[in-house]
Amino acid sequence: MVQLTLVDSPLYSAGFVAADMREVFSYQAFIHRCVETEVALAKAQATEGVIPQDAAVQIAATADGFNFDFDRLHRETELVGYPILPIVEQLAAAAGEGGKHLHWGATTQDIMDTATVLQIREGLDIIDKRLNETVSALRRLAKDHRDTPMAGRTHLQQALPVTFGYKAAVWLSGLERHRERIAEIRPRVLVVEFSGASGTLASLGGKGLAVQARLAEELGLGVPLITWHVARDSIVETVQLMALICGSLAKIAFDVSVMMMNEVGEVSEPFAPHRGASSTMPQKRNPISCEHIIAALKMARERAGLALDAMVADFERATGPWHLEWAAVPESFAIASGALQQAAFMLSGLEVHADRMMSNLNMLHGLIVAEAVMMGLAPFTGRQAAHDVVYVACRKAIETGQHLHDVLKDTPEVIDHLGEDRLKQLTDPRNYLGSAGAMVDRVLG
Repeated sequence: MVQLTLVDSPLYSAGFVAADMREVFSYQAFIHRCVETEVALAKAQATEGVIPQDAAVQIAATADGFNFDFDRLHRETELVGYPILPIVEQLAAAAGEGGKHLHWGATTQDIMDTATVLQIREGLDIIDKRLNETVSALRRLAKDHRDTPMAGRTHLQQALPVTFGYKAAVWLSGLERHRERIAEIRPRVLVVEFSGASGTLASLGGKGLAVQARLAEELGLGVPLITWHVARDSIVETVQLMALICGSLAKIAFDVSVMMMNEVGEVSEPFAPHRGASSTMPQKRNPISCEHIIAALKMARERAGLALDAMVADFERATGPWHLEWAAVPESFAIASGALQQAAFMLSGLEVHADRMMSNLNMLHGLIVAEAVMMGLAPFTGRQAAHDVVYVACRKAIETGQHLHDVLKDTPEVIDHLGEDRLKQLTDPRNYLGSAGAMVDRVLG
């Protein structure tokens, strides 16, 4: 079959999708999960006395290692519109007498939704694992560079000093919250779907809820309070979470890519021969991981929008919005897995150029700590008067190219109150880091 999309492309996909996630959401894996659900349903119904025990045994034995006629499955799925009837027909025929009790009281969406939930459970495990890898890399950076000073920037301009450890800890804090979100989302999304044609389990009489609970137990899933055929919020929340993760990673990637600019030069992605190379400029070392991560966010955002549209499901079973999830769910997991893989690689080997950070911090000749001098002077003159004096000194430093310290020491309103030693202390960026270190400690703690 010709592969059209980026996530399936033999050329591009390795940079955007983790191999283990591809296995979880492959169409073969989905069919396997559908069969797993059918077998578990038969076992649950046999336990509750809805179908004969022998039938459940036959169904399970037939399903174990069953080889589908995939050409027939593809043709019939195109004809029917869904894969469950074609799956059931092949499996039931092979199961003999037991096959007569396959898919008892279920509807197509029951099986497909539950199969998707099983995939989501495995997908969340992979996302959690890769998130942990990225978190570990950021924790090392935050710890190692807790006190490495650099210029903090607002509106892309130097603002006040920070530390690179502080910056890494800010990045880290968002990913730590995503770990919490994954734990919180599991009970909401990892629930079984077995409710019958209109969601009332009418075909099983009084045993419907007992079978539903037994099925959930067989699959290790939770039991929903009510049918969720058309209540898609938990599935949509999961897709949004994948986009949120990509968003946090893209913020990191954007910062790193700017910091890699030759004119800034504060960090570099890990070196590997030819990684980020140009076909015509031998000197180039492009931020390849960053580029993949930023692209991943844009693709994840589109899947998040698709999933929101899928929430508008009509009446008790929808006419089509559900189909949007067939793209949004696997592709969002695929894209998030690839972004995390790139982030873990990049951050685990990130080269931090502390000397360049200090050089950039000093490039404005002390102007970056003008606020420090203002706040030091304010107790003597009042805040507004201190602001005005330091503002004039800053303008003079800019116009003459002098260091701010040298201008201020010749300013009587400043030097008379502060003295030489205090002024020297206030104009050293390393002394104006505020609570950056303490904040890093809190995040790491």
